[in-house]
Amino acid sequence: MNNSANGSGNGATAAPILECKDLCISYYTRAGEIPAVVDFSLTVQPGETIGIVGESGCGKSTVAMAIMQYMGHNGGITGGSIKFKGRDMTKMSEAELRQLRGSEIAMIYQEPFASLNPSLRVSTQLLEVPMTHENITRAEARERCMQVLRDVRLPDPARVMNSYPHQLSGGQQQRVVIAMGLLSNPSLLLLDEPTTALDVTVEAGIVKLIADISAKYGTSQIYISHNLGLILETCDRVFVMYSGEVVEEGRIKSLFTWPRHPYTHGLFACIPLPTADKNAAPLRPIPGQLPLPHERPVGCYYAPRCNHFKEGLCDARHFPMEKVEGDEGANHFVRCLRWREIDHHQEAPGGDPRAAAEIGDCCLEVTDMQKYYPVKDSSLKALFTGKRMRNVKANESLNFRAHEGETVAIVGESGCGKSTFAKVLMGLETGTGGEIRHDGVDIAEIAVRDRSNRQISSLQMVFQNPFDTLNPSHTIGAQIERVVKKFGVEKNKAAVRERVMKLLDTVKLPRDFYYRKPRQLSGGQKQRIGIARAFAGNPSMVIADEPVSALDVSVAAAVTELLTDIQREHRTTLLFISHDLSVVRYLADRIVVMYLGQIMERGTTEQIFSPPYHPYTEALLSAVPIADPEVTKREIVLDGNVPSAMDPPSGCPFSTRCPRKIGAICETENPPERQASERHYIKCHIELDELRKVEEVIHVPKEEERIRAE
Repeated sequence: MNNSANGSGNGATAAPILECKDLCISYYTRAGEIPAVVDFSLTVQPGETIGIVGESGCGKSTVAMAIMQYMGHNGGITGGSIKFKGRDMTKMSEAELRQLRGSEIAMIYQEPFASLNPSLRVSTQLLEVPMTHENITRAEARERCMQVLRDVRLPDPARVMNSYPHQLSGGQQQRVVIAMGLLSNPSLLLLDEPTTALDVTVEAGIVKLIADISAKYGTSQIYISHNLGLILETCDRVFVMYSGEVVEEGRIKSLFTWPRHPYTHGLFACIPLPTADKNAAPLRPIPGQLPLPHERPVGCYYAPRCNHFKEGLCDARHFPMEKVEGDEGANHFVRCLRWREIDHHQEAPGGDPRAAAEIGDCCLEVTDMQKYYPVKDSSLKALFTGKRMRNVKANESLNFRAHEGETVAIVGESGCGKSTFAKVLMGLETGTGGEIRHDGVDIAEIAVRDRSNRQISSLQMVFQNPFDTLNPSHTIGAQIERVVKKFGVEKNKAAVRERVMKLLDTVKLPRDFYYRKPRQLSGGQKQRIGIARAFAGNPSMVIADEPVSALDVSVAAAVTELLTDIQREHRTTLLFISHDLSVVRYLADRIVVMYLGQIMERGTTEQIFSPPYHPYTEALLSAVPIADPEVTKREIVLDGNVPSAMDPPSGCPFSTRCPRKIGAICETENPPERQASERHYIKCHIELDELRKVEEVIHVPKEEERIRAE
C-alpha cells in the first residue's frame, strides 16, 4: 500500500479534495481479466497540483478515467475507493455522477480535436456546461462563457463563440477546451497530456494560463504527462507510475533533486537536459519494454529492465511503498528493496563518451530559396483591384549550408515553413525561386518523378507519425526489401534478405520482425522500422521531421541515440526538423531558426543558446521545459498566434508578437541580416551591441555553484 495517502500538501490541514486508496482497476477481455492498475493511493489537497508521470501503458490515463467514472463497459474498479470531498464515488448513482462531472470535476483531454463536436458551434458546446449544471438563464450562461474565454486570453470571444472548431487553430481549440473545463469553477481539474500536440511557445502560454486561472479559482489539479520538465514547472508533488503501480512519489524538489527508484533514474537519463552532450554524455535509454499487464513478473515489476536486480530478493514477492529516511516532511516514498544500497550519484544522467562524427565537405547549399503558393483572393479589395490571385510565401529567401556527417536542425512553430522546405528538398514540391544544390546539382525545380534513382535514394525522410508511414497490409520485411531493390542496393534475393536483416540489426530489432505486420509493433518499434527503411538505400542525407515528438521519453531517447549511432557509422547528413529546443540542443551541430517562412537566426548550437539572441529565439528558449530544479531560466510568454501566411505583417514578420519591438521601423521594413560572429547571423532591426547585453535565458550552474548549493 502507498503509505503517503495522508501526506501533506498545500492546505494539508483542510479536508482533502480527492482520496484514492488501494485502488485496483481491471479491464475484461475475451482472454479474461486484465489488471491495469494495482494498489494505487493518492490524496489531493485544496489548491494542490499533483503530477503523474510514466511511459505509455503504465496506467496514468486509466486512473484519470476511473476518477471521472468513465471506465466504459469493459472496465471497472475491482478494489479500493475513490472519495471526492468525503463521498465515495464508487457508490454514487449515474445521476449523481453526471451532476458531479463538469461542475465539480472537469477533465481536459490530450487531443482538442476529439473533445469538440465538429458539427456544433463553440457557443453551443460551451453554453451546455453552465446551463446543465447550474440554474441560470441563457444570457447569464453566455456572459459566463465570454468571461472565461477572456480569461483564457482568446481574442475576440464573440467571434470564437460563433465559430466551428475547424475555424480555430490548434492552440485556440485547446484554450476552448480549457475554458469548457473551467466554466463551472470545478474543485478538481484533470489534465491528460494537455499540451503534447502544441508548439513549445503555445504550451508555455497555456501552462501559465492554467496556473493563473487555477490560482484565481483555487482549483486543485492532477497533471498527467511524460514531460518531466512540464511537471517540474507546474506541480507540487509527483507520482511516478510503472506498469500499473506507483514506484516513487514525493515533493517536486525532493524527487527531482535526488530520485531513489532505478526507474525514475532511468527516466531522467532519457531526457536531453542542458548538461547532456551527444558525444561526451549521451542519453541512456531504458532497456527492454514495459511488461503487459498479464505478463508482469513476480516481485518488482521493473526487475527485467533494472541494472540493480538481485535474484532471490527482487523476485521473491511483491512489496509495498517505503518511506525514505532523512527526508522528513517531504513525504518521499519508494517501491524498491535496494534503494539504500544504490549509489544515486553514480546514477546521474549521461552514458559512456563516444567519438564525434567527422564533419566533411558541404553537401547541401540553399541559396535564396523561395516557395510560393498561388491562391485565389475573394476579398472585396481584390474584387475592386482585379487582382484575384495572390502568392502565399511559405518560404522566403532561405540561405544555409549542411556538411557531410553534420546535424542541422530547423526549428520554429507550426506554420513557419519547416515542412514546406523539406517537401521541396524531397521533390514532393518544386521551388519557386533560388537554388537547392545537393552534391553540386540544383534540385529545387526537379520534381520527385523527374529525379534519377540515385537522387531519390540519396535523400530519404523519417516522418513524424510512424503509424501512418507503414503499409498495414505488408510485412516489415517486404516494405524494407522494396526500398533495397528499388534503388539497386542489392539484386540477388538472398543478398536483399540479408541486407534487410542487417538493417534490423542496425535499428536494434529482432530479426523475426521481418515477418511481422505493422499492427504487431509498438510506436517506438514502428519508428525504428521507418529509420531502417530510410537508410535502406544508403542515403547521403536523411530529413527527420519531428521523429520523436509523439514518443515516450524512453523510446524517444532510444530513437535519438539510434540516429546518432547510424550517422557516426555512415557519416550521413541529418536535417532535423523540430520545435523542441531541448532535443535540438542535444542533437544538432548547427541550428536554423525559422518564423513565418523566413530565417530569423542561424549559427552553431553554442551560438544559438548564448547571447546575442534574436527575440524570437529568446522566446523559444524560454518556452523549453527543463527537468532540472538547479537550472533557472527567464520567463518570456509570447502573446497571440503566428500570423497567417496569407496576410503576413508588412515589416518584420515577428513584429506583431515581439516583446523587444523598437518602433515603427519594425512594422514597415524587413530587417537586415547582421553577422554576429563567424557563421552566426541574426535578422533583426535591433543593433547587435544591444542584443549582446541581453541576459542569458537558460542558466546552468557551474560545478562550483552546485557544490556551494549542496
